[in-house]
Amino acid sequence: MDGVNRALDNIVVERFWRSLKYEDIYLKDYRTMSELKEGLARYMKFYNSERFHQSLEYETPDTMYWSRFPVRELKEIA
Repeated sequence: MDGVNRALDNIVVERFWRSLKYEDIYLKDYRTMSELKEGLARYMKFYNSERFHQSLEYETPDTMYWSRFPVRELKEIA
């Protein structure tokens, strides 16, 4: 963290962890590890496919990804 702009390297991940904690973990109060794992899986699906993101011009990450990489292109790569 001592170089120029090094503090900005993790900003995306830090913002995701903040969203996860405030929108899910603190509200649900999971009691067991299996509940937590199921809750995290549900939140990840919600975060990527249903939650709109201001930085993506109010689109979902899945919408942005699939608009850039259509299925036919992915089949050609494989």
